Amino acid sequence: MKLSEFGFKLPDELIAMRPLANRDESRMLVLHRKTGEIEHRTFSDILEYFNPFDMFVFNNTQVFPAKLLGNKEKTGARIEVFLLRELNQDHKLWDVLVEPARKIRIGNKLYFGLDDSMVAEVIDNTTSRGRTLRFLYDGPHDEFKTNLYALGNTPLPPYINRDAEEEDALRYQTIFASQEGAVVAPAAGLHFSRELMRLMEIHDVEAEYLTLHIGQGSFREIDVEDLTKHRLDSEQMLVTDELAHKVNAKRDNGNKICAVGTSVLRAMESTVGMNGHIKAYNGWTNKFIFPPYECTTADALVTNFHMPYSVMLMLTSAFGGYENVMNAYNTAIEQKYRFGAYGDAMLVVD
Repeated sequence: MKLSEFGFKLPDELIAMRPLANRDESRMLVLHRKTGEIEHRTFSDILEYFNPFDMFVFNNTQVFPAKLLGNKEKTGARIEVFLLRELNQDHKLWDVLVEPARKIRIGNKLYFGLDDSMVAEVIDNTTSRGRTLRFLYDGPHDEFKTNLYALGNTPLPPYINRDAEEEDALRYQTIFASQEGAVVAPAAGLHFSRELMRLMEIHDVEAEYLTLHIGQGSFREIDVEDLTKHRLDSEQMLVTDELAHKVNAKRDNGNKICAVGTSVLRAMESTVGMNGHIKAYNGWTNKFIFPPYECTTADALVTNFHMPYSVMLMLTSAFGGYENVMNAYNTAIEQKYRFGAYGDAMLVVD
């Protein structure tokens, strides 16, 4: 399929700028992928579509406060630094994006904090993602990370055109986030409240976790019409032996596996073997899924409503069927569903 086939007109007012007061009270469009039937529900109704001993697989990645504002030495120019990932603990090296990039050269020093207490030096200008910074900090690593993160802000998606606020540190994070490393939240998981997770236990619907640290590649603009020529940024992931065994046993027993989010589905499809079984894996994936592609690791998908031309929309279309999903999106726009990470949910089931 071509990039242009994933375009649609999204009114700006349908992009959710803030979360609802309660996580599980968002609207939920239910798409039955075999028939194309659509239902309109509330997210707290989701367990009505599952049976005892079915399994939800979540992404337990944790978003860290990746956006920093600093000043360039001598000129005092304001520089925005977006932390992508830590490269080396001992030398405090970080892979970063900087804006405006044209003002930054190797050897430049950047100062952060009201008292310029955190200093970094640009040591590489040639990485594919941006720059490499070395933070000049003499204390222990844990202390360094604590102080660095105290200076950072929640990295909201680019379509949320406001500065991050105190509330975002809590709400742009799932309640089960435990493995630090993401700069993009697994948005489908944001709908799950503690009450809903407790209801899952009561109904014997099992919850298991994998880790995929979602990076800025999710928002990088695709600049080729032929999707086979697009390359996703690699993202670090972990599927444990224990999770693989449990998921495979459920599939063999005829229970449903629900992938909570496109990141979970992509991680499982990155490790799939025979008969839809997944394998343990600790490494990196750049798997790019778009129609036509047969997803064999999950029976249901929870996802949000994504932006036009996004890789998340393409993966959802591969799972639910291109025509079904695009029709569901047209319906969602007509019914004024909220789009984006803080928006409403879609459940795709058979």
